[in-house]
Amino acid sequence: MKEEVINYLLAYENMKIIQRKDMFNFSLDTVLLANFCTINKDVDEIIDFGTNNAAIPLLLSQRTDKKITGIEIQKEAVNLAIRNVEMNHLENQIHIVHDDIKDYCKNNHKVKLVVCNPPFFKVGEKSHINDNESLQIARHEIMINLEEIIACASMILENKGRLSMVHRPDRMIEIINLMQKYDIEPKRIRFVYPKFGKDSHIFLIEGMYKGNHGLKIETPLYAHEDNGQYTKEVRKMFGEKIDD
Repeated sequence: MKEEVINYLLAYENMKIIQRKDMFNFSLDTVLLANFCTINKDVDEIIDFGTNNAAIPLLLSQRTDKKITGIEIQKEAVNLAIRNVEMNHLENQIHIVHDDIKDYCKNNHKVKLVVCNPPFFKVGEKSHINDNESLQIARHEIMINLEEIIACASMILENKGRLSMVHRPDRMIEIINLMQKYDIEPKRIRFVYPKFGKDSHIFLIEGMYKGNHGLKIETPLYAHEDNGQYTKEVRKMFGEKIDD
């Protein structure tokens, strides 16, 4: 058995998560995406592409009681995700599926919301390659690339359904072009900055399948104060009770 750690899920003291040092661990990107995606009354089910240890479904369960399905190709990650769901007694809400996203989307019913924290790096960006195969798959486009993710989303989204993603700003134009190629119209973008005065390092984007033109650039999100502490907005996303 590889070394495992059980942590509280951020400030949600009623939730815990098992993580492994040799596998992908959730980060700020995960939290931002779970808080960014639009969950309206039309959403009956949320699909999480590449759920890994189910951090996004667990966080989403704090926002909604809708059904959440996590798709994951790595068997060890699937086992960890299932244990995390069971440990938090969310088996009735969260369902983990061991499958390739590309195969899953060919054979399943359509939904109103897909979320995805995808591998950020193209294969060939050698400076980012990790020797650990599990981390390689989580961080690099080895099993699925950006175009395949967006094509799969368009395949499984209902009309006016939404795809929410987090990614690096240097791939924003590529993402917008691919969304439009597969009939997903970008509707919302929010840039995230490590702190005031620094360049954006993350951005959030949501597109609507067969949606009308019209893109909203939302207010900037700053992750840290000058002293290095997380900002109030981010701490609220972590589940902290903070007075305005």
